[in-house]
Amino acid sequence: MEFYAPGLKRWQTAEWRPEKHNRFLPISVTGTACALQCDHCKTHVLEGMVTLQKDTDLFATAQRLQASGTEGLLVSGGSNRTGGVPLLPHVAAMRRVREELGMRVIVHSGVVSPRLAEGLVAAGVDGVMLDIIGAEETIREVYHLDLTPDDFERSLALLAEHGLRIIPHIVLGLHYARLLGEWRALEMIRRYPVSTLILVVLTPLVGTPMSHLKPPPLEDVVEFFATARQAMPDTKVNLGCGRPMGKMKQEMDRAAIDHGLNGIAYPADGAIEYARQRGLEPALYEYCCSLTWANA
Repeated sequence: MEFYAPGLKRWQTAEWRPEKHNRFLPISVTGTACALQCDHCKTHVLEGMVTLQKDTDLFATAQRLQASGTEGLLVSGGSNRTGGVPLLPHVAAMRRVREELGMRVIVHSGVVSPRLAEGLVAAGVDGVMLDIIGAEETIREVYHLDLTPDDFERSLALLAEHGLRIIPHIVLGLHYARLLGEWRALEMIRRYPVSTLILVVLTPLVGTPMSHLKPPPLEDVVEFFATARQAMPDTKVNLGCGRPMGKMKQEMDRAAIDHGLNGIAYPADGAIEYARQRGLEPALYEYCCSLTWANA
């Protein structure tokens, strides 16, 4: 059983105290700017990232971070009006980060265009993360995009055609804390050569239109864990860092272990020992749970 502690935040439990909180860091190429203003985020997720300062090269920022101990980057940012993260201007810099600094680079792409897919190949990125949404209502009402689930599937197809490592995410409860298009998203994902499927769970954030909501029901989340495991028995399925805290997190993490998920990011206190009790040998990694191929 694999456990992950990426450098998205300072974190520790009684079971695990990571040695280097900055080993793997996220960078936003847009700062806190995002054209979509999605109802579940409202740019709050971007606030926790390293900001790429205006007129500052990504390579120079990576050099500075590497000097303080960072070994890998998630290059992300806010989306444009077509649903993609503006990564193309940074392709050459990402390639230099990979080749000259030897750092791992994964990207959060958003909706993928043919030009972006070609650019990511040229950059030599280690993997591409993107949310897959299976309900048109969610795309329209939460993401404020005039797209359909087919557009998200086309992104998967483009990444596969270009031989890029695909790391799709499904946000459980994205449609105002109820599951709606998650099963269709899973069906789309299973048609492609996916490296790792990451499941995250809606956490209603203060300052967003969803702040008044409760997280999706635990029983619905656990049921989806089982469905995903059965649907993709030969693919690694991890529980990502985005999920509710407290007792629900503890119960969710135990359920992930019970249903055979392969890894958990930022495990709840007691989850590592619970895995041992279930006969699993814990392996601890201080980087993003999408980097499963790096464990070998």
